[in-house]
Amino acid sequence: MSSTNGTPAANTRPGPGSAPAKKQFILNAFVETCSGHQSPGLWRHPADKSHEFNKLSHWTELAQLLERGKIHGIFIADVLGGYDVYRQSLDPAIRSGAQWPVHEPLASVPAMAAVTRSIGFGVTVSTTYEPPYHLARRLSTLDHLTQGRLGWNIVTSYLDSAARNLGLAAQPQHDDRYAQADEYIQVMYKLWESSWRDDAVRLDRQAGVYTDPARVRRIDHRGQFFTVPGPHLCAPSPQRTPLLLQAGTSSKGRAFAARHAEAIFVSAHAPEACAASIADVRRLARDTYGRDPRAIKVLALVTPILGRTEEEARAKYADYKQYADLEGALALFGGWTGIDLARYGEDEELRYVESNAVRATVESYARFSPGAAGKWTRQTIAEHVAIGGNGPVLVGTPAQVADGLQAWVDIADVDGFNIAYAVFPASFEDVVDLLVPELRARGLFWDDYAVPEGTYRENFYGLHGQKGPPDEHVASRYRWREGVKAEDHKIPE
Repeated sequence: MSSTNGTPAANTRPGPGSAPAKKQFILNAFVETCSGHQSPGLWRHPADKSHEFNKLSHWTELAQLLERGKIHGIFIADVLGGYDVYRQSLDPAIRSGAQWPVHEPLASVPAMAAVTRSIGFGVTVSTTYEPPYHLARRLSTLDHLTQGRLGWNIVTSYLDSAARNLGLAAQPQHDDRYAQADEYIQVMYKLWESSWRDDAVRLDRQAGVYTDPARVRRIDHRGQFFTVPGPHLCAPSPQRTPLLLQAGTSSKGRAFAARHAEAIFVSAHAPEACAASIADVRRLARDTYGRDPRAIKVLALVTPILGRTEEEARAKYADYKQYADLEGALALFGGWTGIDLARYGEDEELRYVESNAVRATVESYARFSPGAAGKWTRQTIAEHVAIGGNGPVLVGTPAQVADGLQAWVDIADVDGFNIAYAVFPASFEDVVDLLVPELRARGLFWDDYAVPEGTYRENFYGLHGQKGPPDEHVASRYRWREGVKAEDHKIPE
């Protein structure tokens, strides 16, 4: 198996006498409502259909394919602006289709839920630009319509272009965005968990009582960023609080994740680049918030390119590289890091700069070299990002790719993967038909959903009945439970 720089991957099969690892992987498909997503330019490939993201059938067929493979969920990324850092222009992104155009991520979820029974849906929504009262209703509605199969990927956004289009001169500073996010999610917990008692909806036809007013209350939140009297507009949904996903591993992001996240999405070019931050999140969760560090699941970005033989996989990769758009890749990199590589010379090495975008990405590139390539230059970065974005591309047979995934588990202590595509839907078809059987044969992936027709959280944890956040999670302290009088349950501050 090879990575994108052509270096053979180490064989990670257990040695003689050693016990094989049996941590079962969590697998999500990683997509966005755009063409190409993590592989700009691949929309030009004759087999690629990602440009059909504007058709409902694109999403329903994807959901059915992935549910056939018993994939845990569909993780839908999002941005609220264009990538205009590189060359100080939107043109490279527009021309190459680098996450442009991009549609709203929540709209297709009910359609996908209608044609499936068990797969979950993780949707990305920023805490920076939308009032929590409004978002709480939108997500509660989706949790109802999906029968509890919703997750929320909590982000603070990173593009100044989004800020300018949403009424600000520029993005709030990185740490300020996380301060706002802390209060934002507190408001969400109050609305979802504290505003309605579990048994508030009575539907008592004889008495003429739809909802008992004594079981619904205002939250009267007054904080630095938000004033929300409430009550919540929606009755309790199956999960109340959707499965909480988070995608930031800066110092502020780690602290936020340690308290709130049930799953963390990391994107790094090598497992060594994120191992320390993953360990730090788990330490903070245990020591600061009293959480089981193993209850926080870490999912790494990866793009597998699979073949029944190594030669077939390598031929696919060589074919795909012909269509990769390096200018589009540099546009994406500029948005992720805030660094305009057009200002760098052809062979000039990337330097660490303070960033108001995705700090963890900047640190990852600055601290870890690209292996055989020697150093990160404009060219090596463009070639790396062009297929698979910030994550590794694993090229090989199902056995070789499974070895590569196991290496990430062993080195970085991840629990699973957000799987991106190179060519849509062929990459996902290969995952379902080639990779999943190999993982099952190794005992690394389930044969069926742990809770068929269950909630996203039940299947994520593999626990029947775990619809709401675990008791140790901060959200559980907000829960207004059945039979508890309002005066006996104080809304946490």
